[in-house]
Amino acid sequence: MENLISLVNKIQRACTALGDHGENTALPTLWDSLPAIAVVGGQSSGKSSVLESVVGKDFLPRGSGIVTRRPLVLQLHKLEEGSREYAEFLHLPRKRFTDFVAVRKEIQDETDRETGRTKQISTVPIHLSIYSPNVVNLTLIDLPGLTKVAVEGQPDSIVKDIEDMVRSYIEKPNCIILAISPANQDLATSDAIKISREVDPTGERTIGVLTKIDLMDKGTDAVDMLEGRAYRLKFPWIGVVNRSQQDINKNVDMIAARRREREYFNSTPEYKHLAHRMGSEHLAKMLSKHLETVIKSKIPGIQSLINKTIAELEAELTRLGKPVAADAGGKLYSIMEICRSFDQIFKDHLDGVRPGGDKIYNVFDNQLPAALKRLQFDKQLSMENIRKLITEADGYQPHLIAPEQGYRRLIESSLITIRGPAEAAVDAVHALLKDLVHKAISETVDLKQYPGLRVEVGAAAVDSLERMRDESKRATLQLVDMECGYLTVDFFRKLPQDVDKGGNPTHSIFDRYNDSYLRRIGTTILSYVNMVCATLRHSIPKSIVYCQVREAKRSLLDHFFTDLGKMETKRLSSLLNEDPAIMERRSALAKRLELYRSAQAEIDAVAWSK
Repeated sequence: MENLISLVNKIQRACTALGDHGENTALPTLWDSLPAIAVVGGQSSGKSSVLESVVGKDFLPRGSGIVTRRPLVLQLHKLEEGSREYAEFLHLPRKRFTDFVAVRKEIQDETDRETGRTKQISTVPIHLSIYSPNVVNLTLIDLPGLTKVAVEGQPDSIVKDIEDMVRSYIEKPNCIILAISPANQDLATSDAIKISREVDPTGERTIGVLTKIDLMDKGTDAVDMLEGRAYRLKFPWIGVVNRSQQDINKNVDMIAARRREREYFNSTPEYKHLAHRMGSEHLAKMLSKHLETVIKSKIPGIQSLINKTIAELEAELTRLGKPVAADAGGKLYSIMEICRSFDQIFKDHLDGVRPGGDKIYNVFDNQLPAALKRLQFDKQLSMENIRKLITEADGYQPHLIAPEQGYRRLIESSLITIRGPAEAAVDAVHALLKDLVHKAISETVDLKQYPGLRVEVGAAAVDSLERMRDESKRATLQLVDMECGYLTVDFFRKLPQDVDKGGNPTHSIFDRYNDSYLRRIGTTILSYVNMVCATLRHSIPKSIVYCQVREAKRSLLDHFFTDLGKMETKRLSSLLNEDPAIMERRSALAKRLELYRSAQAEIDAVAWSK
């Protein structure tokens, strides 16, 4: 099974490379959920010496004042015996450092690149990985030393700024606090203990380290502190003996320094009984073991966060849409697929799968009949108009049986008014179809991704609807005109029966145009017109459905598809232009999703193998 700490180190590096390390965001990230050890201490407390002892190399900048001005995320990776040691920085991914003096210089240079050659601090961390057979798998975060006063060249806020930075790391529940305190100072004044107590009052996450034990005044010792009587933590205190400044100046190597440290604890009567759990070697092993234990306990929570985040990332990627194809064929296919999605949504509205189609039925079932009913034939069928048209139709010779031409003119003048409701029904359906087009566009997710294509599809659909409206209006009005142009034979066959009751060819022409006779003509014509209205009430919707609704379902974007086939690649590309911010966001989400899926697979494998 892959070492848990190595796995976490790997995931942390990937998180950092993608900017998914919880900085500048209130949202929990995978980085936040992974346990790490933050090294906290006051200035000159021996933090750097402890870290170098754990690593076994001189690699940290040294000097007076604030030397560590940026967080240093230090990941240690144990190699097989005999392997060559090297270091890598995340900001220089293809460069290996085998000279640790160069590592120190790069830390200084990278700090200066971020803060300038000043004594300012920065919250942007430096990420350093060290590969060596002489280390244990471990992740440590070295933080700037806590200070009580600002020195020359530093802003007055430096004290609070450093404390806020340290607190932002150690207050996270998954952070293990390595509190470094010098043994030759009172624990009550220890900056590390003070701040760790505030964020971890029970001491559950704090591991105490005493430095400079060998520098205590003669006649004093640190036994009470190391045995937890001075200040108790959940874990035993660990004492270390760092190299002296003279050793550093003489370049005494770490192997010799560790040997001297072991000899000091074994040979000093006060600490002999504690020697088995003292020293930097024990500290490194204990931290590695403890970190692995903590990681194991956090696996269920980590898995839950990963699963939740994967679902959220997938949902957002779906909302943002698919990336644009690079080649012309791919672009054309993408556009066609998006158009088909829109077309299907439009059809769903018409067919009742989505709301909207019922409004078209309302035009046929309510609006058209009401409009026909509101038609007033009083003007066309008034006594004066009937007399006028009948007389004019007879010309110089009175009609013999029935005023056929008069009937035709009266019927035509009445039926022509039906054109208004018929035209209004066509326009009403056209307006509803346009509304459904706009709804379908707004409901087509992929069209939101491409504003240019959205405008083109909308315009093409409306153009098609306008052509269909014009054709529907022509066909529908033609139905009315047909009724005006031809009267049914059955109607005329009934007229002689009415002649016997009303007019008589032997009467004078003036008697034949009396009011009773003219009213009977008006009643007959009104009956015929009502019969035609009843017929048109059913045939007008048929015409509209055939020419507009059915045609819109069948060929709404046919003209657009024809135009697409003639478009050049540049024009196709312009249709698929999207906001650069969306493209960048999609790319970042895809990379992050890949990271989380990889982490999910690896952590699940570890969880199942336990």
